[in-house]
Amino acid sequence: MKPICFIGARGGSKGVPRKNTRIIAGKPLIAHTIESALNSNIFSHVIVSTEDNEIASIARKYGAEVPFMRPKNLATDKVSFDKVLMHGIQKLYSMKYEFDIFVNRDCTVPLIRNKDIDGSIRLLRKKKCDAVFGVYRQHHNPYFNMMELNSKGFLKFSKNTGKRVESRQSAPIVYQLNGLFTAYADRFLKFRTLFMPRILPYEIPPETGLMIDTETEFQIVQMLLRRKLGT
Repeated sequence: MKPICFIGARGGSKGVPRKNTRIIAGKPLIAHTIESALNSNIFSHVIVSTEDNEIASIARKYGAEVPFMRPKNLATDKVSFDKVLMHGIQKLYSMKYEFDIFVNRDCTVPLIRNKDIDGSIRLLRKKKCDAVFGVYRQHHNPYFNMMELNSKGFLKFSKNTGKRVESRQSAPIVYQLNGLFTAYADRFLKFRTLFMPRILPYEIPPETGLMIDTETEFQIVQMLLRRKLGT
């Protein structure tokens, strides 16, 4: 049984307004993720969950399925993605879609490689775990040179090991999530959250996991996409 690809895309993004429909490297941003998922031949279905008619229209144009529209109350920046995913998975099962594994693709991370998606699925099936998260090692490290305010308003290190970490290289490894989540659907429905007890990391190259949250990141990803596509 093939997995499904789930892409959540709401219309009201704040950091980069309307980023999911914005043209990047010649196409709407969401189109790059849809086409990548379809061309991978990994999935039985590529599903888009959105409350936005324009996004739904673009998704269908580029070959994705939009079998339902997301309720407006699940499309605000105050709603956790767990609730969006819960609604989507339950809706798909009610519509008789058959799958045991889903892969969540964030369309603001269009450079993730299909071989890494396939690798995350293989790891999930091989190991006794609930989910596999795509990650890359983060050089910005809360154990080294990252600080926050204490209760009195003074700076303190965000994390500590009981002794001073003298260099970034000697700091404990930390990982950056990047919108690639591969999980068993039944376990997600049981725990009602992606952050289940047994999650394994699947490391990907940092340059493929860059997420667009700001205008600067949009421009960087556009440059990388143009280089990849030769445009």
